Amino acid sequence: MDQSAAQRRAVVLGGEEMPAGGERLDRALARALPEFSRARLQALVRAGQVSAGGQALRDPAAKVAPGLHLDIVIPEALPAEPAPERLALVVVHEDDDLIVIDKPAGLVVHPAPGHEGGTLVNGLIAHCGASLSGIGGVRRPGIVHRLDKDTSGLLVVAKNDHAHQGLTAQFADHGRTGPLERAYLALVWGVPQPRSGTIRTNLARSRRNFEKIAVVREGEGRHAVTHYRVEAEPDGESQVALVRCQLETGRTHQIRVHLSHLGHPLLGDDLYGSAFRTKAARLGLAARDALTALGRQALHATLLGFAHPRTGETLRFESPLPADMAHLLAALSD
Repeated sequence: MDQSAAQRRAVVLGGEEMPAGGERLDRALARALPEFSRARLQALVRAGQVSAGGQALRDPAAKVAPGLHLDIVIPEALPAEPAPERLALVVVHEDDDLIVIDKPAGLVVHPAPGHEGGTLVNGLIAHCGASLSGIGGVRRPGIVHRLDKDTSGLLVVAKNDHAHQGLTAQFADHGRTGPLERAYLALVWGVPQPRSGTIRTNLARSRRNFEKIAVVREGEGRHAVTHYRVEAEPDGESQVALVRCQLETGRTHQIRVHLSHLGHPLLGDDLYGSAFRTKAARLGLAARDALTALGRQALHATLLGFAHPRTGETLRFESPLPADMAHLLAALSD
């Protein structure tokens, strides 16, 4: 963000209406800055634009006390509709109803705070023009499901509202009544035991770190199911495993959280595997260099299958490991 184009505000929380014991950050901000909607203020908090003592406060629900000094950066308003941008998209399949993209790592799917341009949506608008479905809204036209910025692989986008409705219904149904398939390849620390199984948990946004998703107790969050199978132990010393994951549900960060919960986080995943960084020192020199070059979580959406929303035909697409993961896998195998 261009800080020169942003408005800076200093706020001291308090006033007669604020409870002496404190209240939610977003409520306190809404009272201090009535010219902004609460939704806008929540978005600023989540984007790290609200800080106290130089430390960003990222949870709108965090409790704050009277007298707290806050610094707020309010970015200049941007156009609501993403602009078309010519991007080098890898198109796996395209027809009048949908387009399947093999997304590279590093490409954000849709505009968000900090990523207003250069996203897949910007590229799709340029590629497809006005044919993209409008159901997802102006910020996410045609988007049926997402991949994390640093996850590579297959993604389907609707080009009209009929296709969007049909595809969304399949994803919401989780493949129970149709041919929906979503499989990923991951490189993880250690070898899961048993070597195949199913992970069932409830997931919700972490209260301690808003950037993370956490496993929560029954009755909270959303049910999430991942089926996994160890495909190989490339280093031959049980330090790393290549794991295939089949999604039954599709929650945010699901595979990353589930494998970390199992005790086997993804290589390169600093958000969920930071405690395993020291394990990299045990790898060979070539593997360490390849892991550093990867610079992301080692996760790739390798298989996507679904019923065509207009014809009913089963479509199934596969994507091999991208060059960075294939290089790391080869280095681990040496």
